[in-house]
Amino acid sequence: MHVINIKSKFDQFTDHWSPKVIAELNGQQVKLAKIQGEFIWHDHKDEDELFFIVKGSLQIEFREKVLTLNEGEMIVVPKGVEHRPIAAEECWVMLFEPTHIRHTGEIEHELTVKKYESI
Repeated sequence: MHVINIKSKFDQFTDHWSPKVIAELNGQQVKLAKIQGEFIWHDHKDEDELFFIVKGSLQIEFREKVLTLNEGEMIVVPKGVEHRPIAAEECWVMLFEPTHIRHTGEIEHELTVKKYESI
């Protein structure tokens, strides 16, 4: 057991759309990501996905609506729901996801991370 300083972890990287693992528990990974711009439309057939906004704001497009999350807010995107995150300016996000999840779902894309880096 050790204390994890979230801000210190965010200070360790600058790349966008490449989640970093900071902890694991009960088959889940806690990841941090810096995001800016538009991601791709995707879903996760078998996994829910939690987004917690640490800094900035994030829009998540769904086929039927767009939701805006601000600092200190979170959302759980249920499994199978197609979505696309968008951040006009850099946004810092904490994610809670199963260890085996691919952040682009079944879509193979240049943004797909094959192996998550632990920091």
